[in-house]
Amino acid sequence: MCPRRRDHAPGPTAASEVSERLRASILDGDLPPGTALREEDLADRFAVSRHTVRTALARLSAERLVQSIPYRGSRVAQLDVDGLHALQDLRGALEGEAVRLLRERHGEQWPAAVTAPIRAALTVLDHAERTAGWAQTTRAHSEFHQALVAAAGSPRITEAYAQLDSEILVLLTHMRPDYPPGSLAPEHRTYLEAAQRDGGPAVHAHLAHSTALIEASLREHGSTD
Repeated sequence: MCPRRRDHAPGPTAASEVSERLRASILDGDLPPGTALREEDLADRFAVSRHTVRTALARLSAERLVQSIPYRGSRVAQLDVDGLHALQDLRGALEGEAVRLLRERHGEQWPAAVTAPIRAALTVLDHAERTAGWAQTTRAHSEFHQALVAAAGSPRITEAYAQLDSEILVLLTHMRPDYPPGSLAPEHRTYLEAAQRDGGPAVHAHLAHSTALIEASLREHGSTD
């Protein structure tokens, strides 16, 4: 007879812990896109109830890290070309609005106090490219964009953007677009200057470039459905 399964903490806290651990596994690449997430297996793994697992999966589904399909269960989200374009359009809208707010407040030359966190993220990206693997580089890349958006000082935009950026992070964890070695930090340094000077058009040009590279990689891997 199997022992009765017990949550380690009260419902909402246990669900938060499970969702955080699953999120980390997804973003670290331990659970590739398309991986089935079976409630019973996860309940056994985390020693919690299936209800707690269901709550955790619903939270990740709201972040679009998990896809829940009626009568077929849940799986790690898998992005196709159409989904990529839709996601990048949303990123462009949010990042473009952040840059608009920054230019509205500071003009074309943003104060050092505003750009300091963004430039610090650039330093981390440069270091990751030179010394770390692809997973760390994608995280540093993500942190640059989040720092840029956060500089606008809008908590709602920052929060919404972070959720979208997680989807891109999952995608990039499992494939490597054709970025020449050592090119990301210089490219993003140039982008920061262009965003200050040109505003929205610089944002959309930058994201269009990355979209084309990611789309080519998606097609190469056959993920176009």
